[in-house]
Amino acid sequence: MTSPSPSPSPSPSASPSASPSVVPSPSHSAAPSASLSASTAVLKAEARLFAREPGSHFWIIAFPTILMTIIGLIPVFREVSDDLGGRRFIDLYTQVAVLLAMIFAGLQAMPPVLTGYRERGILRRMSTTPVRPGSLLAAQLLLHGAVALCAAVLPITVARIAFDVQLPRNPGGYALALVLATVSALALGAMVAALSRTQKAATAIGSAVFFPAMFTAGVWLPVQSMPDTLAGIVGFTPFGAASESLARAATGSWPAWDGLAVMAVWTLLLTGAAARWFRWE
Repeated sequence: MTSPSPSPSPSPSASPSASPSVVPSPSHSAAPSASLSASTAVLKAEARLFAREPGSHFWIIAFPTILMTIIGLIPVFREVSDDLGGRRFIDLYTQVAVLLAMIFAGLQAMPPVLTGYRERGILRRMSTTPVRPGSLLAAQLLLHGAVALCAAVLPITVARIAFDVQLPRNPGGYALALVLATVSALALGAMVAALSRTQKAATAIGSAVFFPAMFTAGVWLPVQSMPDTLAGIVGFTPFGAASESLARAATGSWPAWDGLAVMAVWTLLLTGAAARWFRWE
């Protein structure tokens, strides 16, 4: 008895299941979506870490208002002065307190964080993941800038309630000057981080830049009280220009275009230099 011959295997055209499967190509939108998701995760993580830094909160948010309040409690600084164009010292110092928050955020808080990440190799390890080091840099700039801008509200509010300081009479010009002052402070901080190899170096360099920045912002003597020659020189610095621009907007005038231009040029120069010299490892 002969065994039945095996049935022939079906040809590829005989059965639909035998046809080669079509593998869908990956979507081109997947990469940008993953990058955006990773950047958002980095921003949330950095926000949580920043929330655990009470020292930064004190110096950026509380200290400028405390210093302004101490100045305002001195009676002579609440008197109108002809040397100040009919304004009071506390009227000018309110804008100085606003700038001081920007300086603390840009020069004292941000550079040690970025340099510490680089020193511990965090940025190098991030470069091998979907999270790019640039996402971390952007998150730091956004967080410190947002905190500095929010901190500016506190001295303005306290000065209005406690010392009858008028709110800015030119809100649009004031907001523009405030944003330019913030980005110039952050650009200067990024430059400090770019030049610093270690976290200790970032703290040292930041402190070395911090005190001249405070002087040009008018912490010891408002720019409007300086001799004309000194005020002219200080006006070419980012914080000197910011102090004059904020003071003009507070009285209702539009900030001088040359002052706004000084801040914008400094921001571009410092940002370009920081991008040129910044190293991820």
